[in-house]
Amino acid sequence: MTSPLSGNWNYPTTVRFGPGRIKELGEVCKSLGMKRPLLVTDPGLAALPMIADALAANRREGLPTGLFSDVKPNPVGKNVDDGVNAYKQGGHDGVIAWGGGSGVDAAKAVALMVGQEGPIWDFEDVGDNWTRVKTAGIAPVVAVPTTSGTGSEVGRASVIANEDTHTKKVIFHPTMMPAVVICDPELVTGLPAHLTAYTGMDALVHCFEAYCAPGYHPMAEGIALEGMRLVRQWLPKAVKDGSDIEARSHMMSAAAMGATAFQKGLGAVHSLSHPVGAVYDTHHGLTNAVFLPYVMNFNRLAIEDRMQTLARFLDLPGSGFTAVMDWVLQLRAIFNIKNTAVELGVEENRLDELAEMAAKDPTAGTNPIAAGAKEMRAMFDDAMAGRL
Repeated sequence: MTSPLSGNWNYPTTVRFGPGRIKELGEVCKSLGMKRPLLVTDPGLAALPMIADALAANRREGLPTGLFSDVKPNPVGKNVDDGVNAYKQGGHDGVIAWGGGSGVDAAKAVALMVGQEGPIWDFEDVGDNWTRVKTAGIAPVVAVPTTSGTGSEVGRASVIANEDTHTKKVIFHPTMMPAVVICDPELVTGLPAHLTAYTGMDALVHCFEAYCAPGYHPMAEGIALEGMRLVRQWLPKAVKDGSDIEARSHMMSAAAMGATAFQKGLGAVHSLSHPVGAVYDTHHGLTNAVFLPYVMNFNRLAIEDRMQTLARFLDLPGSGFTAVMDWVLQLRAIFNIKNTAVELGVEENRLDELAEMAAKDPTAGTNPIAAGAKEMRAMFDDAMAGRL
């Protein structure tokens, strides 16, 4: 019998962290052997000066760089296919993944798929699908995050929506992790307050679900705890004053820490959010923030002991589960986050379908309490009614 005190652990990639570090982009690309990289981002960022500046800086360093930005807020398979075509037609030899979760996820998927022959769905994170990947063809990736939420820049997977089935799929391979990450908080200062709040809540949920997931991984749990402490101390400041470099820096760390920690697992917050995001195209961080307290209630018996530790570590008023719940609800109120799934546009007549999708989501398996379609439906019902 395998001991419960056992596990297989990995730590993330090389990170160059600090204000102004984006100036090192050309050097980093060259260190990975790139001579003609493709910068993949979303349309909104593509129109900003930061992208034009990066392309110009690379050109000055003898690195002609292409641009691909046809990426939806919840990237879909066609975005990846189109990115692969742009990569091949442009004769590129590496990828710069620039943006929030959507841009970075799409870019990592493009880098994976330029060397594959089958459809991207062949590499969904199910069983040993990842062993089908032809690793020699994967393009090197430099990641440049411009939000502080998903932590995709240090992750080994991408979440891509299948437009035919309206489901989100986790595409995984160990070498999808970017080789180098440039975390420059100056790139995040222009993020609007509401998106700062949504992405920050995403980082919180990543840390929270990783901390609560079953299994033995004390390194992940320690990282998750510190990530939540950073969120508690710095997210309100980043939302209040986007130019606060100290707050922006700590939130960039918290985002990466959440993605590092959730190699231990996630849970039903993500199980509910993924189908809602796929069907209704909602913002992932906002959707997580809406569902978090309802999932906390469902998991209460399994996580109550952990909440004692968390409340003490965060120095919350009160103690235990109630103190943590009060803090979460307070954050949602401060950030004007929607309270119910109805406000996300979720329709009552689709709840059974969404619950089935949630039960099949790969994140469901590490929820602290086993949850099938019936249990997912109950959590959806609570979230629709605002019942806590």
